Amino acid sequence: MRKIKIVSDSSSDLLMLDSIEFANSPMKIITAEREFVDDKDLNVEEMVEFFDSYKERSQSSCPNPADWLEAFGDADEVFCVTITSGLSGSYNSACTAKQMYEAENEGKRVFVLDTLSAGPEVTLAVRKLEELVKANLTFEEICEKIQDYNKNTGLVFMLKSLKNFAANGRVSPLVAKIVGLAGICIVGKASDQGTLEPSHKCRGENKSLDTILADLEAYGLKSGKVSIGHCQNESAAKRLMAMIKLKFEEVQVEIHKLRGLCSFYAEKGGLLVGFEKN
Repeated sequence: MRKIKIVSDSSSDLLMLDSIEFANSPMKIITAEREFVDDKDLNVEEMVEFFDSYKERSQSSCPNPADWLEAFGDADEVFCVTITSGLSGSYNSACTAKQMYEAENEGKRVFVLDTLSAGPEVTLAVRKLEELVKANLTFEEICEKIQDYNKNTGLVFMLKSLKNFAANGRVSPLVAKIVGLAGICIVGKASDQGTLEPSHKCRGENKSLDTILADLEAYGLKSGKVSIGHCQNESAAKRLMAMIKLKFEEVQVEIHKLRGLCSFYAEKGGLLVGFEKN
């Protein structure tokens, strides 16, 4: 019998799967004062509070090839899912680990998926892999189907702050200062190139949620699954879920708390929304 394992970096916000062996290779968030490892022991709420007042430079760090090899374990077939290569070196690191693993273990195979996204869209990809593995498909069939699936999912987001993006050097401090002033939120999406692309400046949470709903319809949501991740904003996540269910009766919606890496970038009040297109 094939020993199959699904692994991801911690952008998936998952620590375990119900029916398939799973490993999470943690990302790190690093400052001059503290280092946060995005694993099961991380106190996400404490980390968010720390960055709410921290004003110096910070950065995130991806798993290295040795971390990935540890996550692969001794599986015959590994399906590895990473955050977008447009924002992180996680995908390239996983590909290096794949080459090493296959060279040292004749007959064993690793597939690495660059989701070109983050957070709940990565969550959807991992959950889909779980379904495909349970369907007892071949390695090649699973690889083909998960790539097709990933082309038909998307990510939209609402951010109330860009402070950590600015501290990480990903946006200018001037742009970051605009967000949050007078209740301005940024609504955007994951682009086809795997970058996070702001598309709307909205005044207030209500307008932001309305904009997300309109964008979901414009980007192809009709039925299927939606995954909403929130950073200390369960009320907005529940409101958005109710709005989605009212407009799209066949859609299945789940809500979860973002873990370390995604909370670092979403910041307090932020939402990330993964969805299946039709």
